[in-house]
Amino acid sequence: MPKPRSKRGEMREGRKRKRQEQEVGTVESKRARHDDESAGYQLDDDAARPRNDGGETEFFGMLADEEQEYFRRADEMLELNQFPSTEDRDMFLENVYGEAKGKELKLASSQSCSRLMERLIQLSSTAQKKRLFEAFGGHFLSLVQHRFASHCCEALFLRSAGVVSHELSGFVLDTTAKDVDEQEPEASMESLFLATLDELEGNLTFLMADRFASHTLRVLLLVLSGRPLEDASARTLMKSRKKENISVAGSALADEQNRGLRATPDSFTMAVRKIIGDSIADMDPTALRVLAKHPIGNPTLQLLLELDMMLNKTDQKSDSTQPSLLLRLLPGAPQSLFDGASEASEFVNGMVYDQIGSRLIETLVTHCPGKIFKALNQNIFLPRIEGYARNDISSYPAIKVLNRLGKDDLVQAVGSIAPTVPQLVSKTRFNVLRTLFERCAARGIPDEIKKLVKGLKEGCGSKPVDLVTTLCCLKDGKEKVKDVEQLSRNQYAIQSHGAQLLTTLLSIPGPSKAVHESILALSSDQLIRLATTSMPTVTLLTTAMTTPSANSLFQKSIVGTISARTAELAVSQFGHNLVVAVAGVPSKGKDLSVPYHLKEAMMNRLGSHEAELRESWMGRSVWRNWKGDTWKTRRGDWKVWMREVDGPPQEHQADRRRGTNGSHETTATEEKKATRVAKNPGEESQKGEVEVGSEETVDKAADGDDGDMEPEVDKEHTAERRLQKETKTRGESEVGDDQRDKGEKEARKKEGKERKERKEKKGEKEERRKEKKEKREKRAKERHDG
Repeated sequence: MPKPRSKRGEMREGRKRKRQEQEVGTVESKRARHDDESAGYQLDDDAARPRNDGGETEFFGMLADEEQEYFRRADEMLELNQFPSTEDRDMFLENVYGEAKGKELKLASSQSCSRLMERLIQLSSTAQKKRLFEAFGGHFLSLVQHRFASHCCEALFLRSAGVVSHELSGFVLDTTAKDVDEQEPEASMESLFLATLDELEGNLTFLMADRFASHTLRVLLLVLSGRPLEDASARTLMKSRKKENISVAGSALADEQNRGLRATPDSFTMAVRKIIGDSIADMDPTALRVLAKHPIGNPTLQLLLELDMMLNKTDQKSDSTQPSLLLRLLPGAPQSLFDGASEASEFVNGMVYDQIGSRLIETLVTHCPGKIFKALNQNIFLPRIEGYARNDISSYPAIKVLNRLGKDDLVQAVGSIAPTVPQLVSKTRFNVLRTLFERCAARGIPDEIKKLVKGLKEGCGSKPVDLVTTLCCLKDGKEKVKDVEQLSRNQYAIQSHGAQLLTTLLSIPGPSKAVHESILALSSDQLIRLATTSMPTVTLLTTAMTTPSANSLFQKSIVGTISARTAELAVSQFGHNLVVAVAGVPSKGKDLSVPYHLKEAMMNRLGSHEAELRESWMGRSVWRNWKGDTWKTRRGDWKVWMREVDGPPQEHQADRRRGTNGSHETTATEEKKATRVAKNPGEESQKGEVEVGSEETVDKAADGDDGDMEPEVDKEHTAERRLQKETKTRGESEVGDDQRDKGEKEARKKEGKERKERKEKKGEKEERRKEKKEKREKRAKERHDG
């Protein structure tokens, strides 16, 4: 029996069990339950009976108790996924489909079994999906409006999208069916989708605003358009935040063909055009405005508008006499937008401040053609951009506008917004400021960045620490808030936007210095709070740790502050990311380094809390990234690994190889030289003294500095002979190093060649063994047939 989802449902389930115990007749008890539940929304297997064309409710029947128990057990087995092999799981799926034959509609409309249907669809083969299309055929209009069956329709559409693209390259018949009854002519997936659209035709207008059917209609539109289904924007259009995530092991591999851009047939493009035309055919301007402000119809209208602009962009010469959806929303655009009293201007001005309608304006600004955007920007947005940026609703369309502005228009927009930056900080419009900094950096206008930074500092406060405490909301309240659940949804969003703004500033050379100074000014409690509050706040710290700083003590100071509470951070949901980031910072460098002894001290603290770290996945992640097992058992190997990780950044190594740092020796030569020093320090020190003396002589001769050099000829010849001898000795040593390096390279090359030959011989043996095995099997089969 399904678990009740609310207190009201729990009371209803109690009354149902009481009636079943008291009444003898099964039919009467079921009828009594139906009558009792008709007052409120229903959660049982016969819940939410959808309407068909005539306005009546279509009922698909109920599963028997034995059937419900069987399918419940099958759902549990799929969720546990304890099958020995994929073949066994496929055989199990085939058996479940055999039991479900003729009961597909009952399963899809059942609260307890609709989840099983979704899992089955995720693992189904192409033939099984086509069978489901045929089983649902004739009832799609009712199913898409059903509370539970609509989710099954969405899963079926999504999982069948890649099959259409696959069949475009060539139709493949399914020959795996064993029963003669299953060997029937298959319809193409394209024809099955088009047949589904034929069932929905004529009802699209009211389906756009239906509570359950609107999501299914959006999924169908995305499949027909060929857009990637895994994009974040597509996911938000397809399902709400409350939707339950139904998944099963192995579904990701089966969904591989549905990823990325998909090729779609021309019939799908024509179907999308027809859906857009039929949806708005009977709507006047007033109805379109109502739909734009409708909480359920607005997302569907957004998708229709985006697809309409995409299709009109690819096919400029359309033969349709009916105006597009864009021109229905903005009549006479772009010329009408120059008139403030026109219908198009009034539509934009009315929607930009509406909580739901502003989302349609965002889609319009993002995807509209350049001519229309230019008219919108010049006449509506740019003259009032500072007012739009201050408002909590219109700021989101303003962000989309800023993303499309050119350099000159952006300079003008920043000139209007810069005096109001302190107001934006007080109103917590951090996402607007982040967009301004990003676009100014992308367009290469540093003067405007300086204006914005000046206004940002005025809005946050005069002290350096105020920059982080204001933007990350560390000033509010005296209590430490370490859990995201303790924050209100609005406050968490504000804090996230502020942390993202600071992270953006770290990527810009000028403002990054101010962010580093502000982080250094934080107290230890504030720093720990910042690291453990949320993912955006700890991302700020990890980015700061890996960003070069003008202050060479920045990384060392941060590590010294958090070192005492390393164990606490390591088991924190968000703080463990900061501990992991410290391991990747090099220990040598001018503007980005953490000394080796600080890392070793931090590792010692982690080692003393090993048992505590292993109890949580965060601690295990830290222990794995710091190579705790190697540190515990092979301390020397751990030190070698840490020194390898602690090497200077790649660009500095490249500079040293090119000789741009004043050194003419490669890194490998320096390492060999250090090895020779360790083996024979006396000889190398003498050689070093000789080399230093010779270099000083050469430098003096080059600079013309005679010093106390005597004019005697024999002394000059003696200095020249000494210099030649020292140069010859140094050249011979370098030649010896080169020969040694060359020998090592040849040995490694020879060893790799031998290893490759061994692999090839082994592969040939395997192939011969397989050939012999196949011949033996073939002979045995021929002997058996004979």
